[in-house]
Amino acid sequence: MQEERLDVLVVGAGISGIAAGYHLQTECPQLSWAIVERRESLGGTWDLFRYPGIRSDSDMHTLGFRFRPWRDAKAIADGPAILAYLRDAAHEYGIDQRIRYGLEVTRAAWSSATARWTVEARRAGGEPARFTCRFLFMCSGYYDYDAGYTPELPGRERFRGRIVHPQQWTDDVDYAGKRVIVIGSGATAVTLVPALAERAAHVTMLQRSPTWIVGAPAADPISHLARRVLPERLAYDVTRWKNILFAAALFQFCRRWPARARALLLRHVRESLGPDYDVATHFTPRYDPWQQRLCLAPDGDFWATIKSGRASVVTDHVAELTERGIRLRSGAELEADLIVTATGLVLKLLGGVQLTVDDRRVELGKSLTYKGVMFTDVPNLALAIGYTNASWTLKCELTAEWVCRLLNHMAAHAYDECRPRRPEGDVATAPMLDFTSSYVLRAVDAFPKQGPRPPWQAFQNYLRDVWTVGWSRLEDGVLQFRRRPAAATKAAAPAPPAPREHA
Repeated sequence: MQEERLDVLVVGAGISGIAAGYHLQTECPQLSWAIVERRESLGGTWDLFRYPGIRSDSDMHTLGFRFRPWRDAKAIADGPAILAYLRDAAHEYGIDQRIRYGLEVTRAAWSSATARWTVEARRAGGEPARFTCRFLFMCSGYYDYDAGYTPELPGRERFRGRIVHPQQWTDDVDYAGKRVIVIGSGATAVTLVPALAERAAHVTMLQRSPTWIVGAPAADPISHLARRVLPERLAYDVTRWKNILFAAALFQFCRRWPARARALLLRHVRESLGPDYDVATHFTPRYDPWQQRLCLAPDGDFWATIKSGRASVVTDHVAELTERGIRLRSGAELEADLIVTATGLVLKLLGGVQLTVDDRRVELGKSLTYKGVMFTDVPNLALAIGYTNASWTLKCELTAEWVCRLLNHMAAHAYDECRPRRPEGDVATAPMLDFTSSYVLRAVDAFPKQGPRPPWQAFQNYLRDVWTVGWSRLEDGVLQFRRRPAAATKAAAPAPPAPREHA
């Protein structure tokens, strides 16, 4: 079995992997690197999900890369447009030439003696592959690509129609002229309902409890104006920062003044659906805004679909499936030809890769996260994971820049290893993902924890992270650096070439 030796191995060719590739080749041109991707194409989430209406729930001026402007008119873009953007960006900067497709990473073992990771992977047919690298950069997202979450549905075998989870949607799922039930109330359900209603006989969104939904323009009027009067890059930056600041302000408003936020959002719903709609039952959540992610309805498409009668909302619980549909706990029965279980994701950190450090199995659920990027006592490994309350890309690009700064610092001082050392004594901990969504709560024990203060906090705040991740010093007394004994007698390596200019 051949072994490829690299300075940096990136796992995953989605948004975060492409961002990592760009920053590595721009800021660390002296290093060898590659990206491994288990699928046969890049794009991550945007290549995997194919359900009707698939789109972003963040604007593309922040979901897009800082180094590559989003040029389409629509700020809330559909899946095919996002995938095309990612492919174009990867091709434009030559990143796609560094991707090794069809390789699923299964295990990574760190050796302090060699200061290298040995990474084992396999191809679809079972053929093994191996890499060794000085630094492992995990950009594989945080959910299971193989299957989404579907709760137990009593009587499932009796239902005569088809049941499909959006993550397993294929082109042969026929919904034209059919009665469709979408189980769920999150972002996927809010996206699916208007799209399915365009061709279905009727769509029913069946929810156990309501979710906060807010309408927003699909096209950004400020972006349109800026592009008319400013150069493209400057117009993109202006719009990007406007959206960053607005999203941060909205989040803080909802968290600090939840009663006011509830009142404003509910007024928006009533104005969208009319005074006779039962907003109290179907669109008044039990939790405060931004305790879970707000769902987005571009141009109010969800409200328009409900108001037109092409779709409806039922708030109840599934008692059992019948031959014709779903019997509810209330005793009512909903008839359906197709049931779509938009019931969430299964979280899986690092894509399920088994980590060992000097033959010791790493239990990430017992570790602390360092700046939301590294883990205690795990050397030379970083994780790119986006925000839960803002665009995924914002944090991933900050992480990629920080990793590149770290790699250049290590090269300049001839360091072979860096690892965050766990603080001594008992440390109060909280979940790394500070969110009450069901898909997060189901996996909270398997994820690393965060501490009560920096650098052990994982801020969900881009403006704070610009400093704490982007500019704070590396030699902070927590991140421990080491030279191997064989390398310790050598003179310090010369400083790497200065980074090239980039946006």
